Amino acid sequence: MRVALVGAGIVGVTTAYELAALGHEVTVFERRGSVAEEASFANGGILAPGSIAPWAAPGEPSRLLRQWLGPNAALRLGGAGALAQLPWLWRWWRACRPAVHQANRLALHQLAGFSRDRMLELTRTLRLEFEQMPGWLVLLRGARELHEAQGGLALLRELGVAHDVVDPVRARQIEPGLATGTELHAAIHLAQDGVGNCRQFAQALKAEAQRLGARFQFDAEVRSLAPGTRPALQLAGGEIHEAEAIVVCAGAQANALLAGIGCGLPLAAVHGYSVTAPLRHLDGHGHNAPRAALRDERFRVAIARLGQRVRVSGGAELGGSAARMHPATLRTLYKVLDDWFPGAALVREAQQWKGARPMLPDGPPVLGESGAPGVWLNLGHGASGWVLACGSARVLAERISGRAAPLDCARLGLARLRGAG
Repeated sequence: MRVALVGAGIVGVTTAYELAALGHEVTVFERRGSVAEEASFANGGILAPGSIAPWAAPGEPSRLLRQWLGPNAALRLGGAGALAQLPWLWRWWRACRPAVHQANRLALHQLAGFSRDRMLELTRTLRLEFEQMPGWLVLLRGARELHEAQGGLALLRELGVAHDVVDPVRARQIEPGLATGTELHAAIHLAQDGVGNCRQFAQALKAEAQRLGARFQFDAEVRSLAPGTRPALQLAGGEIHEAEAIVVCAGAQANALLAGIGCGLPLAAVHGYSVTAPLRHLDGHGHNAPRAALRDERFRVAIARLGQRVRVSGGAELGGSAARMHPATLRTLYKVLDDWFPGAALVREAQQWKGARPMLPDGPPVLGESGAPGVWLNLGHGASGWVLACGSARVLAERISGRAAPLDCARLGLARLRGAG
């Protein structure tokens, strides 16, 4: 089958590979000059399927409101543009109901576990090389954070996810570089989770997809879609490409394409931030550097070791633009790094990044038919695209090929977004 694929982020690249591996003739259209140039470029790199959860969760609205006026707010509204997202926020608030959250978290956990296994299989069989390190430590500064984590811990036990709740002494044995002067009440250790360089993985898998015959057209912006038995897409320059199926793996700009075929989704660009800096070395040794990946639960900020660099990521900005960085969000990232690993990085050489993550209000992505003939969807992964990409790609490739999906997709289709919950 001839398949045209829109978008070459981590989700698009993995989907291109899986389709090519199943014998399809794949052409990828990407508006940037290479793969993983937007939301996949400098994301946090966290691979933590064991603790994945929807942002829409019970208690989350009140938690965000408590932080709203503080200097380290986890969520910010990006000016007047945020007003257009009020319907999205309403749907997000409704998805925070316990029953909806539980169903969505279970769906995400199953997809993330399948995705982890598929990524490990690809890494092993294709001998992919990219920066990676096992280990994920969730830092709980105070008793309040430990109390708020109880629901998540209960679910980890229910799902059989290996984890340990450790005291500060054990936490600092796992991550010896943690500053002793910063308050630490407890931590959650998930040894099977960790960190990996998303962009390096995407580049390596792109080469494997090309080896199987997939073609990548860069600087090729798709302006419109034409569904049907012979679906087609039109590029910005007017060139038309026909196919037997079209797969949309684009980011937040997918809304405009889908609206044009009557398939609008409640998809919002929620911007995330990261700071990447080289590690400081003294006498040939890393100075107070992290070993793997951590998360400060109070500030919702992740710290990850990527080779000889450290990446700090966090923040959620709704309605803003990638062109303007909010100084307070950046200050929070630097603060959390300095709290836990003071002096570890050469912050004067840091690369600051902001990317638009395409997020649906309830959490899970949409995988499968769009409702328009010949058009398929694999999008809306939000901040979890790296964790979910390999599994999502395999699920979609199997379904396009007419095979049974390898897991339950009831909460991963359009029906949930068009129903009550």
